[in-house]
Amino acid sequence: MDGTKQEIGFSSSPSNAVVTIDGKMIGRTPLTQSLKRKNTHKVVMALDGYYPYEMTLTKKTNGWVWGNIVFGGLIGLAVDAATGSLYKLTPEQVNADLKSNGTASISEEENALYVAVTLEPDASWQQIGNIKNF
Repeated sequence: MDGTKQEIGFSSSPSNAVVTIDGKMIGRTPLTQSLKRKNTHKVVMALDGYYPYEMTLTKKTNGWVWGNIVFGGLIGLAVDAATGSLYKLTPEQVNADLKSNGTASISEEENALYVAVTLEPDASWQQIGNIKNF
């Protein structure tokens, strides 16, 4: 009833993270990707200066299974099982809250530039000046 593929949305905070699904880079957040329902999918979102976000999209039995049994019989059920239409991927929307890895990073977006810096200095760093309040 739902087809062999499902649209899954990907977003991250901050945005512009590289999205890799099953080892293949598909783009940068935010984006939507059509994925096969019959497979589980490993998702990685990565952005310089942040720890990567990893998760697995899992498949669950679609609610239409019972309708298919009633209206399509065993043949309909067998076709859906073979094509993957029997399943639904979860979650339908992946939202990654990326955590800083404690280093400086720069991220560019449309009409904006973001700079992130660590607030705890590394003991090996050399002090080169002071910031004074005016």
